[in-house]
Amino acid sequence: MTGAMSRCWLIALLLTVVFVVPATAEPYPIAVLRGLDKVTARISTIEVPIGHAARFGTLEITVRTCDKRPPEEPPESAAFLDIWDIRQEQPAANLFRGWMFASSPALSAMEHPVYDVWLLDCISTSSTADSNTSEEKSE
Repeated sequence: MTGAMSRCWLIALLLTVVFVVPATAEPYPIAVLRGLDKVTARISTIEVPIGHAARFGTLEITVRTCDKRPPEEPPESAAFLDIWDIRQEQPAANLFRGWMFASSPALSAMEHPVYDVWLLDCISTSSTADSNTSEEKSE
């Protein structure tokens, strides 16, 4: 009985490790962001390749990394962003540097009186015709 019982415990332990350990997030080359201009009420979807910068109003948004969980895990996309406010005749101001999460935009929000920016998703191919540029699409 002791051998059978220890085999059962070993199998239970292996099944626990196999089914409980979450899969790691996979890196994706493009972050999909949503921007809101609070003055004009303009909403834009912005696709930014990793390592590139996109402009939204006076903001310059650079995506450092964009990770997404595999389909068998609960949905979550996370991106590490640098956001600067660049105005003429003024030095650039760093507004935000950190992680944004698609499922919880308020968890790590950018504070700005005119603009809101949040992460929607991480994707592998651009939905715009020219994937080499960061296009801004108004909705």
